[in-house]
Amino acid sequence: MVIGLIAMIYGYSTDHSEHHNRFWANIFVNGFFYFAISLGMLFFLALQYATEASYMVVLKRVMEAVSQYIFVGAIILILFFLAGTLHFHHIYHWMDPNVYDINSDSYDAIIAGKAAYLNQPFFWIRTLVYLGVWCWFAHRFRKRSLLEDREGGVKIHFKNMAIGATFLVFFAFTSSTSAWDWIMSIDTHWFSTLFGWYVFSGMWVSAMIFLVLFVIYLKGKGYLPEVNESHIHDVGKWMFAISFLWTYLWFSQFMLIWYSNIPEEVTYYIDRIEHYKWLFFGVFFTNFLFPMVILMARDAKRQIGYLIFVGCVIFIGHWFDVFLMVTPGTVGHLEFGFGEIGMFIGFLGLFLFVVFRSLAKAPMMVKNHPFLEESKHLHI
Repeated sequence: MVIGLIAMIYGYSTDHSEHHNRFWANIFVNGFFYFAISLGMLFFLALQYATEASYMVVLKRVMEAVSQYIFVGAIILILFFLAGTLHFHHIYHWMDPNVYDINSDSYDAIIAGKAAYLNQPFFWIRTLVYLGVWCWFAHRFRKRSLLEDREGGVKIHFKNMAIGATFLVFFAFTSSTSAWDWIMSIDTHWFSTLFGWYVFSGMWVSAMIFLVLFVIYLKGKGYLPEVNESHIHDVGKWMFAISFLWTYLWFSQFMLIWYSNIPEEVTYYIDRIEHYKWLFFGVFFTNFLFPMVILMARDAKRQIGYLIFVGCVIFIGHWFDVFLMVTPGTVGHLEFGFGEIGMFIGFLGLFLFVVFRSLAKAPMMVKNHPFLEESKHLHI
């Protein structure tokens, strides 16, 4: 965190071009990226509950620890949105009341036409509902997991199934609407019906990447002796599979908009291709080709070296994906330097600190879970 802070201060102190928007844009890029990892992990944890999956039980405490960052991430996002409401930054053009005033020079007819949805009271209601409910589920899952350690039996397990299924229903809707509210509304004139699913896929694959890298790290330090090659293989398969889901949604959204060539839709891609061309297409091919070429074979998903290399590359690649969703509509032309690097490292340090602290607060291996023994003896 200290190294990141030093690099960030140096980067912004030497930048005299749109540094104000650039600073706030990077706060949001990193605030959302690491929050999305914790939310993606919460989704994956709920998915394990709802489907009664046994193979991931030995990794349950790791998933819970990652999901606990959601509380810190929610506070960061609330402060960021509050700063926009108080006009400390202008990341969201629709937050300027003048764009709705027909007598103002800043009047924007397109934004004004979306006023029923894009207004601050309704935005804050939606945001607080999203964050409040997600955090409640994260707290509930953790609390009941620790309770199961003490009491055992199957009653808690079946109740967790119901809670997990309920979360998935709520998340299926709010994962898209939150993406519209927080990211798509930066480019207020633009819209895409696939955007919510696209953001969700990036969130999910980023969570899987972090999970496989973190489990490998813990195994290397002598922890998680119950985790075997088959468990790591399974997480590697998720990383591989969701990379293809993300690729499919990226290409589907881009191809359909490019082919139809409707002015109010193509403007989003024109900005990114004109000012971010190599980065824009580089992110796509990196996040698609590295998993496909290197992790296609079964044995590759069991090789620690391959998983670490691919995981690190596409982890950074998906950070750049969020960067490309936010920066063109806020900063404009491409700017990247010590400020961006420092912010990334600083937030990564905060994220790891919260995850390690949460991991240390409970036994690393669950007790009394109905599928624990089955999970320990997983072999594929």
